[in-house]
Amino acid sequence: MNFIAHIRESDKQIQTVEEHLLGVKELAETYGEKLGIKHLTGLAGMLHDMGKYSDEFRNYILEAVNNHNAPPKRGSVDHSTAGGKLLYELYHIGKNINPYKAILAEIVGNAIISHHSYLQDFLSPDLESNYLKRVRDKELSEYAKSKETFFKHVMNEIDFHSYVQKAAEELEKFLGKETPDNWGRQLMFLTKFIFSALIDADRTNTRLFEENKNDSSVKDYKKLFDTYYKRLMKKIESFKSHPQANNPINLLRASMSDQCDQFAENPSGIYTLSIPTGGGKTLASLRYALKHAKLYNKKRIIYVVPFTTIIEQNAEEVRKILLDDVNILEHHSNVIEDENVDDESLSGRMSVHQRLKLAKDNWDSPIIFTTMVQFLNVFYAKGSRYIRRLHNLSESVIIFDEVQKVPISCVSLFNYALNYLKEYAQSSIILCTATQPALDFVEHKLEINTEAEIIRNLEDVIEAFKRVEIVDLATKESYDNNKLADFIETKIEEVQSVLVILNTKSVVKNLYNLLKERYKGISIYHLSTSMCAAHRNTIFDEIRSKLKKGDKIICISTQLIEAGVDVSFECVIRSLAGLDSIAQAAGRCNRHGEKGIKNVYVIDHVEENLDRLNEIKIGKEISKKILIDRKRDPSTHGGNILSKQAMERYFQGYYTELNSNLNFFIRKLQREMTELLTAIKEQSSYHRAYRNREGKNLPLFLINSYGTAGKYFHVIDNETTSVIVPYSKGKDIITELSSNGSISDVTSLLRKAQQYTINLYKNELNNLSKNGGIVSYLDGKIFALKEGAYNKEFGLNIENDSVLDSLVF
Repeated sequence: MNFIAHIRESDKQIQTVEEHLLGVKELAETYGEKLGIKHLTGLAGMLHDMGKYSDEFRNYILEAVNNHNAPPKRGSVDHSTAGGKLLYELYHIGKNINPYKAILAEIVGNAIISHHSYLQDFLSPDLESNYLKRVRDKELSEYAKSKETFFKHVMNEIDFHSYVQKAAEELEKFLGKETPDNWGRQLMFLTKFIFSALIDADRTNTRLFEENKNDSSVKDYKKLFDTYYKRLMKKIESFKSHPQANNPINLLRASMSDQCDQFAENPSGIYTLSIPTGGGKTLASLRYALKHAKLYNKKRIIYVVPFTTIIEQNAEEVRKILLDDVNILEHHSNVIEDENVDDESLSGRMSVHQRLKLAKDNWDSPIIFTTMVQFLNVFYAKGSRYIRRLHNLSESVIIFDEVQKVPISCVSLFNYALNYLKEYAQSSIILCTATQPALDFVEHKLEINTEAEIIRNLEDVIEAFKRVEIVDLATKESYDNNKLADFIETKIEEVQSVLVILNTKSVVKNLYNLLKERYKGISIYHLSTSMCAAHRNTIFDEIRSKLKKGDKIICISTQLIEAGVDVSFECVIRSLAGLDSIAQAAGRCNRHGEKGIKNVYVIDHVEENLDRLNEIKIGKEISKKILIDRKRDPSTHGGNILSKQAMERYFQGYYTELNSNLNFFIRKLQREMTELLTAIKEQSSYHRAYRNREGKNLPLFLINSYGTAGKYFHVIDNETTSVIVPYSKGKDIITELSSNGSISDVTSLLRKAQQYTINLYKNELNNLSKNGGIVSYLDGKIFALKEGAYNKEFGLNIENDSVLDSLVF
């Protein structure tokens, strides 16, 4: 009798459990090779669905398929526990257990029992072990049969023990880089890597079976990177024939680009690239990445940016140079949010949930552009959709653009992730910004390489690129919108273009409306994250066109315009914030030095409510202190508000002030997330409490609360939901997603939808639900705004009373 893993929807073809387990094992092994742990990942692959060797599951899946409209109602058949139970039974019970095999049973077993949900707690805040409840305590009626059939059809017992021995040796070697006191962090990343490899191998194998395809091979992009490098060099060579090629700034840009090329020959590590704004950072970093990828056989290049704003701009620039529209992935946000529920009860049915789950979303493209939120979610957020991508960060070149924007609560977690990628995953990391944060100053510091800076004589370079003067108005007086509007009026008479950057969306919107009433003959633009990326890019194109023609123009924006957006205004006014934000705002003024030296005015805006924006509030206070220092003695802090010394002073003060927040403090639990994820028994307050209550140690090597940590992790303070908006092609995407397309159709649509999404806070989502401004599709997995809830000037309209007909589609 055949035991069934899946039944294909199109032709009712059966995939046996044996075929599925061996297929997932083989694919998981290829993923594990990147860390030298192919037997650890392979073990997870071959055991994950061992529980499908049961009459109960066979009957369940046949009934689910044969009665598609009335599937079984008796709930899930547990098929994920058996594999974890086998490892625990064989390698974790008895007096003379091998510690490496016991640890292996815990980390691989946790991945197996969790593959329909998220990693379980070894010890939870209520001092229970969800892991032990499954592998030790749960009774499985057909466990003996599952075990016997597994050894008969997948791997015999002798070969299995030999395989586990090799896995244990891999584990010992992996842990050998650190003393046992530091194993907590290593084991956390190892567990997550194995879980990632299992999730991706399982879904990839299932998708290929469902689509009746065979191609599950790991792609080798070496030839592609070689082609890309030649195309990039051809473009760089063409710059030499430009009429302005030999002016001092362009010669300096060319020199910095050459330095990136030379530096790419160094071994992988964590390095800094501190090219000033306007110095050609994107192409210089791409030159490093492509050459390093070629020389060191890296699998992919990943750009991580702070905001969705510049993904499209940077990706388009790279596409044009590399002449490739297919292999460059933009990943702005998750259009589908993970439900964070156990979906084991849906196994075997090709439901909407399964189709969305199998959609290809694993970051296996050669070049990826994504955000800091998405990067951190891969490592720490609950949900299998995120962690599925983790193994693909190995053997990569990862470039962090504007790295100073790492959220303060995530600093230690960010440093942990990068140190792991450097030490274990053979990735090379470039911290790319004109304002390097002091990430090696904090307690859990970033292990930046010695001699890490790629650009030589940095102070001279910064001086050569000076194009603006920072004018301090913030320590003299304060401004409201009316006073600011008067000031803008005086400036727009002197220059052709003014950019105003403020800290809150409400003040930006109010100033825009005020100026629109005052000026009828001047183009005035509004920008905020309430608009989708495609909408903002349309406005950026208009702004650039007006700037190029020399038309009078005023733009009012939140800080989204600061991070690498290629625009150049004659005058910039920046509401007081962190020194890094002031420096980034200065980068939007006189960007190419075409107007000599121009002014950036820093003001103190009294109408901005920063009570819920604590990081901006503290950054503003520290910047103000530095401005006061400079007012008393202009020679302090390097004699320049944007000097390297001033920036170091700012970030050290900033991290000192926010020191208690750096380890992601969870208020509800009164614990730091770093403890939940990485503490060993002697360091864990939960384990001390367990020992006091029970009078003995928890009978496990690991005591970490991975599931609880994932539940509480969020990059931004308020949880948001991604929704698709009816702007331009967003309308068509919404229509198509509501149809019953194939897995590949859904994959394609989800990628297209990236540019047409915005993120809503919970209260915004609730308000829109009440007034009928939002609709859900695909069994409530995807949300979209109705036309009345999106406005041509401001984007999101909570009142749901906009008229979008006037938009040009």
